[in-house]
Amino acid sequence: MSKLQKAKGFKKSKAGTYLSIGTSLFGAVGIVKQAKKARLESDRLMLADAVISAAAIVTGVALLVRELRRLGDDDVLAG
Repeated sequence: MSKLQKAKGFKKSKAGTYLSIGTSLFGAVGIVKQAKKARLESDRLMLADAVISAAAIVTGVALLVRELRRLGDDDVLAG
């Protein structure tokens, strides 16, 4: 199996999915900072952006968790 095929398979593996979840959650830190700044400055537009971005992160993580459940024990890189 070539390195490129392994890299493509990693995205569909449990480890790849966990990494994607972690990356998404790491992005949430920036959204929280943006929301705090928006509240301090009473900037409704920036606050709306933070809320919408947070909703996108929550949706993305939910999709990744669903994918993780579907993977079950069928880990691509395990074999």
